Amino acid sequence: MSEHVDVLIVGAGLSGVGAGRHLQVSCSGKTYAIFEARGAIGGTWDLFRYPGIRSDSDMYTLGYAFRPWSDAKSIADGSSILDYVRQTASENGIDEKVRFHHRVTSAQWSSDDACWTVEAQRSDTGETVRISCSFLLMCSGYYRYDQGYTPEFPGIERFGGTVVHPQKWSEDVDYAGKRVIVIGSGATAVTLVPALAERAAHVTMLQRSPSYIVSLPAEDPIAKLLRRVLPERVAYSLVRWKNVLLTLLSFQLSRRRPTLVKSLVRRAVQRRLPPGYDVDTHFKPQYGPWDQRLCLVPDGDLFEAICAEKVSMVTDRIQEFTRRGIRLQSGTEIEADLVVTATGLNLLALGGVNLVVDGRQIELAETMSYKGMMLSEVPNLAITFGYTNASWTLKADLTCEYVCRLLNHMDEHGYDCCAPRRDPSMAEQPFIDFSSGYVLRSIDQFPRQGSRAPWRLYQNYALDVMSLRFGAIEDGTMEFSRARATDAVVEPVAA
Repeated sequence: MSEHVDVLIVGAGLSGVGAGRHLQVSCSGKTYAIFEARGAIGGTWDLFRYPGIRSDSDMYTLGYAFRPWSDAKSIADGSSILDYVRQTASENGIDEKVRFHHRVTSAQWSSDDACWTVEAQRSDTGETVRISCSFLLMCSGYYRYDQGYTPEFPGIERFGGTVVHPQKWSEDVDYAGKRVIVIGSGATAVTLVPALAERAAHVTMLQRSPSYIVSLPAEDPIAKLLRRVLPERVAYSLVRWKNVLLTLLSFQLSRRRPTLVKSLVRRAVQRRLPPGYDVDTHFKPQYGPWDQRLCLVPDGDLFEAICAEKVSMVTDRIQEFTRRGIRLQSGTEIEADLVVTATGLNLLALGGVNLVVDGRQIELAETMSYKGMMLSEVPNLAITFGYTNASWTLKADLTCEYVCRLLNHMDEHGYDCCAPRRDPSMAEQPFIDFSSGYVLRSIDQFPRQGSRAPWRLYQNYALDVMSLRFGAIEDGTMEFSRARATDAVVEPVAA
């Protein structure tokens, strides 16, 4: 093996750059590298280029805890977020640790040597690269970067116009003055539709069923006030916690009083739309609030486009594509020059990396997630997986904090290996408790979660702060040992 690092980070997006910063500050003696499959820093925010792309979380929580978001807009556009991530990497020298075009394909753990041997395929040269590391930190997200999800549409080959998935959007997609249909009702669709409507002749948002859509100010008025009277970091921290608690309150209220929340959301939508608009057909979902992620529209831009008659909502099922557009099951045909299939993502656990521990193939679906970030019986590996009901970065930051605490604890006690040991009697539950189509299509490929701590994912930032930032490292579940070559094994110690 020609090269060894203490920590190998996989992915140079929002999570990977944050992980590099945490390691530099809290584990300054550790060597690390970042393998990035693509040719640039930024992950999601470099990949997606469709019109209007923006965050669906406020930037006071999607931004890093260690680097205050300074722009006026709380709901930021994609290019601003990409600049923020890249500036963070550059200012901290993290960009110098990134090796581009390195797609990690496999990782093999040896207990004898207490290290991972990682293989990556270089997309620029075609060669296979091998590196060993003592700890593997996966920051590769949860969906496939090379393709989105598009269902089978009968007759799509007959369509005389252009069909594009948002994940494959490029600058040569022409929509100015065109009739556009956007298929979908999720966050991507509600982002695309008002942005396309600015230049298109007309945009039709075609959905099989509605989603919950809420409007928030693009600029946070409380943040604006606090930043005028308080130091930047103090104001940022206060607004961050304010938004965390409001999001948590919204989620808890939705789960405990769904009828009330449905009513509140419906009234807010109704106030934004013209009198007599058919709200129940187009904006009344069949599921409960937060059974799927809420869709956010800054300053009600989608509703404004509907009021201006630039956008039409159609709730129906597709029967087939025709030469001129799409025929619906109701018999109506919608004519279009461009169809955008905002039909979702394909999930991909661990970026598709093949894991082997001491010669044993690891099947992710047979493992259980420890604290939402490690896998049962898999040593020295952590996964960054953000919240489904709040900003991704909140959990990513806590995960990195915990990994640094764990590495420092191992150094202090002379441990080489750590792995959570599963209780065989623990009841299993799905890893993600969401009814979204993209989740249901792939959830059987992901680890499971347990019915109680530390195997339960609470999707609760306040609880995770107590567990990951302040909880005991040696909790009776995490087992520590030294490399077998030392012939010295350390038994687990209860807190």
